[in-house]
Amino acid sequence: QVQLVESGGGLVQPGGSLRLSCAASGLSFSIYTMAWYRQAPGKQRELVAKITPGRRTNYADSVKGRFNISRDNAKNTVYLQMNDLTPEDTAVYSCNAISQSGMYKYWGQGTQVTVSS
Repeated sequence: QVQLVESGGGLVQPGGSLRLSCAASGLSFSIYTMAWYRQAPGKQRELVAKITPGRRTNYADSVKGRFNISRDNAKNTVYLQMNDLTPEDTAVYSCNAISQSGMYKYWGQGTQVTVSS
């Protein structure tokens, strides 16, 4: 079965950095578009960043210039490097995999990121 396992969340001070990882198994990782979503309390889930099999990337306007998504197909892992964090980045961050057809979608369990002094 497909599993997406996130790691790297935690508590960080404003201005700090974190790197999230999402290790995938049970799917042909290299042909999936991978994405990071987040959901803050009382808010809808939003797309943070995504990376296609061809390594094209897209970012939410709120994180452009601060976050970087990357993938290592040899390790079946997608990363989210988050810099210059603010309290508004506090959320549960979830990894998502979507097939080229869009027919198959998978989610990780999420990892909490809290930005606070």
